[in-house]
Amino acid sequence: MAIIERQKPIEQDKVERRSNFNAVEENFTSEQASLEASRCLNCKNPMCKKGCPVSVNIPEFIQQVKAGNIQKAGEIIRETNMLPSVCGRVCPQERQCESKCVLGIKGKAVAIGSLERYVGDNSKPVDVEIKPNGKKVAIVGSGCAGMSAANDLKNAGFDVTIFEALHEVGGVLRYGIPPFRLPRTVLDREIEGLKKKGVEIIKNVVVGKSVTLKQLKDEGYSAIFICSGAGLPKMMGIKGENLNGVYSANEFLTRVNLMHANELTTPTPLKVGTKAAIIGGGNVAMDAARTAVRVGYKEVYILYRRTEDELPARKEEIRHAKEEGVIFKFLHAPVEIIGEEGYVKAMKFEIMELGEPDASGRRRPVGTGEYVTLDFDAVIVSLGTGPNPIIQNSAKNDSLDLETDKKGYIIINEKGETSINEVWAGGDVAPLGESTAINAMGAGKRAAKAIIEALG
Repeated sequence: MAIIERQKPIEQDKVERRSNFNAVEENFTSEQASLEASRCLNCKNPMCKKGCPVSVNIPEFIQQVKAGNIQKAGEIIRETNMLPSVCGRVCPQERQCESKCVLGIKGKAVAIGSLERYVGDNSKPVDVEIKPNGKKVAIVGSGCAGMSAANDLKNAGFDVTIFEALHEVGGVLRYGIPPFRLPRTVLDREIEGLKKKGVEIIKNVVVGKSVTLKQLKDEGYSAIFICSGAGLPKMMGIKGENLNGVYSANEFLTRVNLMHANELTTPTPLKVGTKAAIIGGGNVAMDAARTAVRVGYKEVYILYRRTEDELPARKEEIRHAKEEGVIFKFLHAPVEIIGEEGYVKAMKFEIMELGEPDASGRRRPVGTGEYVTLDFDAVIVSLGTGPNPIIQNSAKNDSLDLETDKKGYIIINEKGETSINEVWAGGDVAPLGESTAINAMGAGKRAAKAIIEALG
């Protein structure tokens, strides 16, 4: 019996894609989907399902793909995951479902993510009969957690309103993830599905400024779910960070993805220079580097204080970045940003070496006392984000006891309940952090379940 190799999506030419924002990977063909589905062993104890944060019935949907029942496969996925086209593209399957696949022990795991994407794109949500229960729920934020919660709550009969601070819907899926990874047509399709169900989405409303939690409660909302994300960037705290040409990755990606700063007609353009430095090694750093390539920087560097083995980004994203010409410099720790006439001119780094493992299990970078200065005209800092304090401060001003930890995260229990009655929270605004799309969806589903139980 011939061994079927793991199928690979066709990819856009690595030279051509440097100058466009089109999707890098194409979807599986029907033949590829069928072949890949046939690799699944349909295990009696499916560990892949346990590796999925929302417990998608993976073997069952794959068996439907194998049988050619794509619509049925989509219905199975959407029982627990309303965003298969999104999650199939942006989730780190290699660390979640695929990492548990039995085939991956001695060979290559089933391409669960690619199959999920194929099914999501080639099936439609089934209309659900909704019986209104007369109760209103407010959701703060339209990202993965907010959309997931809104879907479940609407299905349960609640009148759901999402409040979004920005002028477009989708949260980090819209402003953080570039279209070459998540085409906007895919995201828009999922959002339209929510609207079709009757979920109301109100944009340009900053909860904590435009309207407060207290006002929402006074307006008759039976429950409030806060999932506003983590929009406060973490900077390096070194000399020169206030120079022109220094961005947080959050700002840089938002300017391009949401405000089209790379286009000539935009009112908010970028000043594109020659050499850009991206500080960090996660998925957001890869997105920022690959975006910098596309907006026109001639040389783009990722500078990371550990080695390639410790990079936290997905292997796929690292490979794509290298193919697109991004230059990696490892064991470089930022010391100072050097300016000229108010603009970035260069950056000073200390050369590091790896010492003993730290709390994360990765070997700790230790300074060698050797320094190097490299010329750059842009610095993009990608060291993570923290919770924006607007809602927390607003609650305090209204004498609402919204309990937070030392870092400003909203403290919740296992059901997502906050210290304020009938207010829940989840996603990146909570201490656990739900930094992937599927994890954030899981937080939204847990909160929705708790709200349904609490309000009957």
